[in-house]
Amino acid sequence: MIINHPLLGPRDAAEFVYLGDASLINRPDSATSNAAEQFYEYLYLRDNVAGEMRELWYHEQGDRSWLVVTRNTLTHEISNVELARDVARAQGRNR
Repeated sequence: MIINHPLLGPRDAAEFVYLGDASLINRPDSATSNAAEQFYEYLYLRDNVAGEMRELWYHEQGDRSWLVVTRNTLTHEISNVELARDVARAQGRNR
């Protein structure tokens, strides 16, 4: 599988480490009253999507950037690749 890195161009998926659902960018706030419940859901409850899904990939054997890859889990077709920092900023998070 080829991932079209936004900065480096096409790269083999073997250069990357797959983390999972891109919703992990939205880490719960530990200061809220129900933080334990929110972190339980954040850590353990995930959807196993059959179809298009946004995923986090880490470019371990490259520039060490985090990417949000939109990929069809049935066909492995990639429809979009974004830098995770840009996605987090667009969602109002400064990470």
